[in-house]
Amino acid sequence: MRYDPGPATSNGSEHALNGSQHAPRQKPLVSNGTNGHSTANGLTSPTKNGFTSSTARPGPDSFFGHDREEVTRLMIQALVDLGYHGAAEKLSQESGYEVESSAVGEFRDAVLQGDWQRAEELLLGSEPPDGGGGVSIHSGDHRGLKLIDSADRDDLRFRIKTQKYLELLEGGNPGTAIVVLQRDLTPLKPEKDPSLDALSMLIGDSTTDQLKDHAHWDGAEGQSRRRLLSELSRSIAPSVMIPKHRLAVLLDQVKQNQISHCLYHNPSSSPSLFSDHLCDRSQFPLRTVLELGQNAGEVWAMEFSHDGRRLATSGQATDVLIYETSTFQLLYRLTEHTDHVAALAWSPDDSKLITCSHDKTARLWDMLSGQNLLKIDYHAHPVTAAAWSPNGQAFVTGSLHGDHRLCLWSIDGHPIHKWETSFRVQDCEISPDGKRLVVVSSQCQIVFYNFETWEEEYGLLMKSRTTCVRISQDSRQVLVNMANSEIHLIDIDTAETVKRFLGQQQGEFVIRSCFGGADQNLVLSGSEDSRIYIWHKENGTLIETLEGHQAPGCVNVVAWNPAHPCMFASGGDDRKVRM
Repeated sequence: MRYDPGPATSNGSEHALNGSQHAPRQKPLVSNGTNGHSTANGLTSPTKNGFTSSTARPGPDSFFGHDREEVTRLMIQALVDLGYHGAAEKLSQESGYEVESSAVGEFRDAVLQGDWQRAEELLLGSEPPDGGGGVSIHSGDHRGLKLIDSADRDDLRFRIKTQKYLELLEGGNPGTAIVVLQRDLTPLKPEKDPSLDALSMLIGDSTTDQLKDHAHWDGAEGQSRRRLLSELSRSIAPSVMIPKHRLAVLLDQVKQNQISHCLYHNPSSSPSLFSDHLCDRSQFPLRTVLELGQNAGEVWAMEFSHDGRRLATSGQATDVLIYETSTFQLLYRLTEHTDHVAALAWSPDDSKLITCSHDKTARLWDMLSGQNLLKIDYHAHPVTAAAWSPNGQAFVTGSLHGDHRLCLWSIDGHPIHKWETSFRVQDCEISPDGKRLVVVSSQCQIVFYNFETWEEEYGLLMKSRTTCVRISQDSRQVLVNMANSEIHLIDIDTAETVKRFLGQQQGEFVIRSCFGGADQNLVLSGSEDSRIYIWHKENGTLIETLEGHQAPGCVNVVAWNPAHPCMFASGGDDRKVRM
């Protein structure tokens, strides 16, 4: 299919804590929390962000090149994560190491119990009394917990004071809340800072529900204190407050490192920790096992259903073919279109299919019966793209020309939203998490929309025309084909190109790529030289070049079966679909 010939390391997560939810002031040696370890016999001792021993530590300080204390503390934490509390306590007693100091447990308690002055003192320290007298909670140094180098102390104070302010408003104490706003919060931000304006406007809320709604906050009895603890803990040095489930995270990194170096990685199960991981090339789908020849024209579009049980193909002909993938018998031939069918999209539950045609219509089909349910004839020019919302209740269509080239529809055909666009829509896709709509145009543009607000977030101007977009299952990356024989992997949040895949040929025609492999660790693309190219996604290595279809001609589209790690399909100008 030719182009449209137009002008050219955190310490926590939002809902998870580094430890128990309510740790007592004097804790047993091993508590039920993730990091819930204190000193022996539940007694605290004056330490400065340190860890006291209850017995002499045996052996050298090094463990096969690793710090012995770090390894032991990680093991204690992991034993608690696994539920082996007795073993964790025994290891702590025998080694003399603790997961964390008593000050960390006290800090956690203070946040969860809403003791904001105590929390601030434990985290950031307190000014010594005049003359240096008095007793400090940190052995007289008044410096608080050890923080990471990039920690912003004023920002940490602001977060604590904000929680205090909101809880005062929730508790019906607006007068005290105003004092906190003026005396504590305002000095921490520049004049006319929008966050201060937003906080001050909350004073006018007449009900608790209004307060929570306007502040996007669930109250003292909700998850707000736990989220605050998670946010604050990100600024505490990991040596003081070990990130939650740290050993599991490290083991996962080991696995991912092995996978990134395994060129033919394609198993459906996770690699074992007992041996080094390496997949055999012979287990990779490298040869054609079946050829489907029912298409009446060039194959331009192809997509497996999400459950992998059906395959839809279309292209130069006016019909759409639906195959069952266990026997590859033809289930349906959809024949209502009157011109080329350039795009397909399965609904999230695979019960419906959208087809987009050069006859200026998009059609919605029932995939249980093969019947046409709906005809969208709004567009005045060829319809080139479609994408489903994750809930399956709406879909987007895109067109090359017209005043409204991008439209959101309900499944009964009513328009929900129309974007004002100045570019020709070549392809589009909605992220699996439902947060973004990504659109590529035939004019070198990629546009990222917030799908929840429908507002444009940002756009990228590429150095060549774009023909295809695919979003990774984790909604973090997009894969884009370009007419200069490059495929770019782009980070959605940073807008940075993280990988370029080279080798395939593309200049004049629309070529569609896809993610592949059991965990999307591969990138596949057709090519104008009749071949299929396969790369390792993480390191960008071209691992295979397969003779795809009869030359001369293009391999226009490739699709990987999401439910079968050893099956993919390709469609070409030779009117064939190869498995």
